[in-house]
Amino acid sequence: MLEIKNLHAKIDDKEILRGINLTIKPGEVHAIMGPNGSGKSTLSSVLAGSEVFEVSEGSATFYGKDLLEMPAEDRAREGLFYSFQYPVEIPGVSMVNFMRTAVNEHRKYNNEKPYSASEFLKLMREKKKLVEIDSNLTNRSVNEGFSGGEKKKNEIFQMAMLQPKISILDETDSGLDIDALRIVANGVNKLKSEDNATVVITHYQRLLDYIVPDYVHVLYKGRIVMSAGKELALELEEKGYDWIKKQFED
Repeated sequence: MLEIKNLHAKIDDKEILRGINLTIKPGEVHAIMGPNGSGKSTLSSVLAGSEVFEVSEGSATFYGKDLLEMPAEDRAREGLFYSFQYPVEIPGVSMVNFMRTAVNEHRKYNNEKPYSASEFLKLMREKKKLVEIDSNLTNRSVNEGFSGGEKKKNEIFQMAMLQPKISILDETDSGLDIDALRIVANGVNKLKSEDNATVVITHYQRLLDYIVPDYVHVLYKGRIVMSAGKELALELEEKGYDWIKKQFED
């Protein structure tokens, strides 16, 4: 599905990613952990198509296509979903119109007929129930006046509507209380299938109590320095990131 080889990226001549190698297959959940400044959000932004970062070396292919050559909108249409760490508000744009446009753009890209109004509303009702999102949120403008937790719930709803092949969740647990965390995690778990994959970027093991990863990777100073199963997250929780720093200082 996604093959990343020797990926380097920088901003203003400061190298942040220093040779990322990662393979993600359908049906897998990968967790990427690491201390602040290790490059976790940079990696997700580069994969999503942010123009802030410059890729200086390496490759990323998505089902054999050169991901790095695609504009951000085509990466999304190909099936890559990016959940922002800090979702933006879009005043004046209703959630219904926003999602209908997004879903039908994806269908158009894949040579499928757009949903009629009734078909779309039926789909929307099904997905709202699936991810436990309140109609009060979907009847408003996109993220306008939403709390942090509501914004994250809304992104999981968008993920359910778009049915991506791979979802990159950048610190989706940031600022969530226990109830919101459970709802978000349950939504992610319900959307998991043998045909899609999820990358969860987080500081804390607590999210991984709800979303159980197949693989945990530790990112430090722009490199993946350690990979293992879910037990690695528990070890990090116990020993802290100082344990990593002591082992992998330059």
